[in-house]
Amino acid sequence: MEGGDALRGCLVLETGRMFAGDWLGAAMPQGQPYGEVVFNTGMTGYQEILTDPSYAGQIVVMTYPLMGNYGINGEDFEAEQPWLSGFVTGEVCPVPSHHRSGQSLDAYLQQQGIGGLTGVDTRALVRTIRAAGSLKGWLLNEAQMELYRSGQRELTWPAMPTDLVQRVTTDSVYARSLYGELHVVLLDCGMKANIADSLARLGCRVTVVPASTSVDAIRALRPDGVLLSNGPGDPTDCAALLPVIRQLGHEYPLFGICLGHQLLALAYGAQTEKLKFGHRGSNHPVREVQTGKVWITAQNHGYTVCEPLPTELRVTHRNVNDGTVEGLEHVSRPVFSVQFHPEAAPGPQEAHELFTRFLAAMTERRGGRLACAT
Repeated sequence: MEGGDALRGCLVLETGRMFAGDWLGAAMPQGQPYGEVVFNTGMTGYQEILTDPSYAGQIVVMTYPLMGNYGINGEDFEAEQPWLSGFVTGEVCPVPSHHRSGQSLDAYLQQQGIGGLTGVDTRALVRTIRAAGSLKGWLLNEAQMELYRSGQRELTWPAMPTDLVQRVTTDSVYARSLYGELHVVLLDCGMKANIADSLARLGCRVTVVPASTSVDAIRALRPDGVLLSNGPGDPTDCAALLPVIRQLGHEYPLFGICLGHQLLALAYGAQTEKLKFGHRGSNHPVREVQTGKVWITAQNHGYTVCEPLPTELRVTHRNVNDGTVEGLEHVSRPVFSVQFHPEAAPGPQEAHELFTRFLAAMTERRGGRLACAT
């Protein structure tokens, strides 16, 4: 076992390798502390990461050694609750120091029924994931660990669920922003709140709808444009959304982010595939094909769009590190998408101009110039 035998919990990978640490958060987690083990390279932003619905069904490992130093505040949540299966870090600060802090990271995880580990050799763990690819894992507390080590408990390794978007999407239609000349319908596949808030700050009225919403129901809301949000899981599990997305692309300006990017690509006939260990962090370089400009972007995804693309689509952005597709646009319609997060949160704001491009497409559809906040 990595880290010695005297600690109070462990992460067991499906390969059988174990990583020990001190138990963090809820002693008896509300959900199964089981999932795909993924890593995020962000130095800050753990509150947003914890509450990003895209992490549903995953155990998140933070590569930066110290988390929790500025606590948890009441303003930076991306969703009302965390959806991840567990949280692993090298060290957690027990006494946070920040004027907005309302509670410690450990207290928040306890409150939310999420378990985790601290004091883990995250460097060795991440090297394992990078070498083997994403692996499934179990978080075991001290009692469970002893049962497992003594052979009294066996672990099973079920496949990841296929209904993650249905789990995290909103149950009903609601207004995130009530005022604005341009009206955006945001299809919630696991939306980060800052996507809607970025549109609101630019002067848009934003209505959030469930992922299962029909074209007719969206038409009835009279949008100027439709945004496809981020979300968890394999995009091919969302086949029912594809004809809806394609039809929306014929009628409205359409902007996809992260999972929304993958779904847009699938809707137009492209394919997707799973990356070896994904892109998750706030410092991923992306090159804009037309200009050569490089943006530093926030990312959180485990799948990518394959090439060659159907003739209706062309690549607009590429990942500098591995060349994967990071942005697409339709050759003749105001339909485009990016794999990264222009709203960041956490991360750099360099790609925020993509929201302005979306507003311009909606304004053009209106047939005139509208005064929007900048």
